[in-house]
Amino acid sequence: MSSRVGDRARTSWRENVVTMMMIIKITIDRNVIKKEAENILNCEDLITEIQSMWSVKANVIPVLIGATGIISKSLRQYLSNIPGKHAIKEIQKTAILDTACILRKC
Repeated sequence: MSSRVGDRARTSWRENVVTMMMIIKITIDRNVIKKEAENILNCEDLITEIQSMWSVKANVIPVLIGATGIISKSLRQYLSNIPGKHAIKEIQKTAILDTACILRKC
């Protein structure tokens, strides 16, 4: 009987697990929304494989920012799915400063 209780605990634990894959990119394109959709579609096979192998629910969270700080309208919604506090202005500032650093080195 103890193995049955252990099995139940394991299955209930796995049902509550949600795997989040974050895609963080700084794109040169101004069309951030198009790149966001492309990245979600590119990860669909990987998500399906993770769900079938580990029996967990998996989500993709795309965090794409243009090199000049352009963000998509849905970025706030995606960031709300990630635990913790996130400031979009800080993320934009980091993207712009890193872009400037790369350009200075060239």
